[in-house]
Parts: sequence; structure tokens; C-alpha cells
Amino acid sequence: MKAVVRNKANLHVQDVEKPKPNSHEVLIKVHAATVTAGDIFMHQIPRVAFIAISMLGYKYKPTPGHEFAGVVEAIGDNVTRFKVGDEVFGTTTGLKTGANAEYICIPESWNKGVIAHKPKNLSFAEAATVPVGAMTAMHFLRKANIQPNQKVLIYGASGSVGSYAVQIAKHMGADITAVSSTRNIHLMESLGADWVIDYKQEDFSENGTAYDVIFDAVGKTTADQRKRAMKEDGSFVSVSSMASGASDNIYRIVDMAESGHIKPLIDRHYSLEHISEAYQYVQTGRKKGNVVIDIA
Repeated sequence: MKAVVRNKANLHVQDVEKPKPNSHEVLIKVHAATVTAGDIFMHQIPRVAFIAISMLGYKYKPTPGHEFAGVVEAIGDNVTRFKVGDEVFGTTTGLKTGANAEYICIPESWNKGVIAHKPKNLSFAEAATVPVGAMTAMHFLRKANIQPNQKVLIYGASGSVGSYAVQIAKHMGADITAVSSTRNIHLMESLGADWVIDYKQEDFSENGTAYDVIFDAVGKTTADQRKRAMKEDGSFVSVSSMASGASDNIYRIVDMAESGHIKPLIDRHYSLEHISEAYQYVQTGRKKGNVVIDIA
């Protein structure tokens, strides 16, 4: 089978041995995967540094990729939640296995990541973009305990996490202010934002509005901005802190996708052979939503 393999700072597609599931694993034929900002961050970390961050549950992935969607091709003897032919999606968080490959073997369940049945109304490409971005957004919005009619500001609203956060917070009944760039104003409105601020033209903290919740989806706001713009009893959450891959979040996300309350935002598609170009594009910081790697 073909898989992307790291060679120091370079990524190459090469033939590797097809994995076989053990008693608790599922073998998945991958139809689509993604390249995320998190993948870029992990790619830039020297391999020796993984000795330190391994204590947080992260492992070095010879093959990169944290999100996937595909079809179950084989299961181990002790697997009970899935059967051959099931359409699934999920993450490889905390595993040495990466999703940028034709086949992956992952556990039926583990502490850091998830696998679930794919939302029926989403294509494989759409479903592959959901687990990391939507689950991260869900985790922090639930942590902020958003209530109906609260004023919620989402900074970095056009990225994967931000675009899902706009939709999820809107579904929660909040009044949404999305901070993005001029070229994304209409996009933000289409996702449900009530107000859009162009960060290149205006500092959100200087318009006199006090927010109940500020969600920094890119980790770039400053303490001074938050002090000026947040209510005294307000909440601040940021992707700069650790997110949970709680399995109950993925089932909430499936329900929201199937009911049409969240829709994946895909910027570009790349083939597995053009993985380097995909990384280069994501690294520019200009992507809107998600970048998909079409595999099957």
C-alpha cells in the first residue's frame, strides 16, 4: 500500500507494508484525510523533542495525519462496535499511526482519540474534516458554558476550529461575532455569524462591545484585548490549552451534522502524491476551513 512517510523535513509517498489488525483493532481503507494546522505544528517539531511531549500522550508519527474517513475492511476478534463494510471517521490522536495512508489500523477505543460511524449525509471528504476541528470547538464551547443570547466572539473564525465554532455556538443560541478577514465576511455570515469584524481593519477590543465569551480559535489574542472586551464575569477559552477528545463530543457532532446544524467547510483538495503542496498551503495560514487529502 502507499503511505506518506517523513524523511526529516520532507514528506514522501512510498510503498509500505499493509497493516493487519490485532484482536482489538479495526483495519480501515482510508478514503479521505486532512492536513491541519496541528499537523504543521507537529511536523515542525524535531523527532528528539517527542521524548518530552510523549508524556502528554503524543507519539511521533512516521506517517502524518490526524483525521480520516473510510470503510472498515477487517476487524479483530474482540471488536464489537464495528463490522466489515461500516463507513467510519475519526482521529489518530495519541497513536503512532497516521491517517495519510491507504490503510490504517486503529484500536476500537482508546483514551486520546475516537472512531465512530460516519454521518450519513456527509461525503468521505466532508467527514474527514470533522473530528479534530468540530470536536475541539465543541470542547471549548462546552467548557465556556455558553447560554442562549450570550454575546460570543470567535477570533480566527475562518479556520477549521473557528468555522465549526461559529456554527456550534449559533446552534447553542448565542449572538455570534466572528473575527476574520475582509475576503471571508460573506462566508462568516453564511455560517451563521451575526456580526463580522475584519481584524485587518479593526481591533475587536476597541469597539465598546463587552462579550460574555471570547473563544480564541487560533491562539493569537492578547491579554490586553481580552481585558478590554470581556465582561467581568465573562469566560475566555483558547486552543492554546489542551482540548479533550471526549467520545461523547463526537456523537454530539454526528447528530449536529446529520440534522444540518453544522456543515464542513473545505478550501482545497489534494491527492496523496501532492501532500507536500498541501502542507505548504496550510503553512501559509490562508486556508479557509479545511484542506482534504483524497486517497481512495
